[in-house]
Amino acid sequence: MLDVKFIESEIRDQFLMDDNNRPWIIGFSGGKDSTMLLQLVWNALKPIDPMFKNMRQIYVVCNNTLVENPKILEFTERTLNAIQIAAVKDGLNILVERTTPKLEDTFWLNLIGRGYPAPNSLFRWCTERLKINPTTKFILEKINEAGEAIILLGTRSDESSNRANSIKKHGIFGQRLRKHVLPNAFVYAPIKDVLTTEVWQYLLQNPPAWGGHNRELVTLYNNASGGDCPLVIDTTTPSCGNSRFGCWVCTVINKDKSMAGLIDNGEEWMSPLMEIRDYLVENRSNPEHREAFRRTGQEGLGPYKPHIRATILEKLLMAQHEIQEEDPTIGLISHQELIAIQILWYRDGIIDHRVADIFNKIYNSNTLMMDKQEQQRQKEVDILQKICKDAPEDIQLIGNLFELHKSKILMRLKHGLSRNWRLDWKILSIINKNNWNKQFSRYGL
Repeated sequence: MLDVKFIESEIRDQFLMDDNNRPWIIGFSGGKDSTMLLQLVWNALKPIDPMFKNMRQIYVVCNNTLVENPKILEFTERTLNAIQIAAVKDGLNILVERTTPKLEDTFWLNLIGRGYPAPNSLFRWCTERLKINPTTKFILEKINEAGEAIILLGTRSDESSNRANSIKKHGIFGQRLRKHVLPNAFVYAPIKDVLTTEVWQYLLQNPPAWGGHNRELVTLYNNASGGDCPLVIDTTTPSCGNSRFGCWVCTVINKDKSMAGLIDNGEEWMSPLMEIRDYLVENRSNPEHREAFRRTGQEGLGPYKPHIRATILEKLLMAQHEIQEEDPTIGLISHQELIAIQILWYRDGIIDHRVADIFNKIYNSNTLMMDKQEQQRQKEVDILQKICKDAPEDIQLIGNLFELHKSKILMRLKHGLSRNWRLDWKILSIINKNNWNKQFSRYGL
């Protein structure tokens, strides 16, 4: 039987007994487990004498992968804003912190920009970039400031055998804390022994201290299926692709029952998101959509081919445009990501597809503009297209030659190889077929 008073007493005791004043970092996703955890911590600390209440800093950390379910993201943002306001009112030393992946680590930059195939259970490149790295960076910053930190998680032993084994393995005998893989970091899981039915019972009987009630949270769970997506701070945490509180584009699972459940229960606007996710699952292993060599140079299924990257971007922007006609505040990809994708396409020698052209065609405007450097590159591409108007197939060939040229330069810098003048000549001769002698003279050939 759940003993709420006992758990709150343990939390309060742990808070007061620590002479080092190590900061507490509470992982919050907005799901049922992290909500219960935060409510218990809040209620345990609120009665403490103000002189001791501010003895340590408490951070409520929520990670946004930038591909969160838009409906859940809106709900979570409202909750975080309410938490920060209520913390000030109740005199709690709580700061809300949001973490996000770096631009070069975002999902669309890697999938559309670099051509990474959609993640699966064997190549789950997204978890570290989108979840582990942003949160780890924040935790390490706090450890550097304070020397040590305590991470509070809403993980529970009955959620899965993997989590139960992890809790047992890293537990410190006779203590509430367990070691974390990060140096000088410890994990505290106050609700590790609480059953799922007890979580729901608690939430239904105890409204959150930051206002409102938990009925909206219950509705979200009733309208979908799956589990929570907790704060991910290491690779032992299982995938949360079937969760309401996970990424809408997750392809680690074959079917997203959660999003399907939300659509069946009235969220029809999410149908375009489901179509994109299903397209990625169905086509990620299609050899006709993938290069024949990996980025390492090894033979095998490599990155998406240029026209597939452009197709995915077009589908994504079409879905965004359709959704924004109903709610302009919802965005699926940022302006910064679009600019960065174009840069990566240039680096990969992709010159017959332009991000701005795809965007402006879908939005029927000229609103997406590149920076000066990209505008200059586009002028060069426009000139190239005019020169090759009688032989358009040469444009792709030139792109391939530039990519090969780039790899030769890298080899020369690394191994001291001599410059490949014949490759330079080949590129230039295609660009200016009627002026070969001038190009020979320019390169001293």
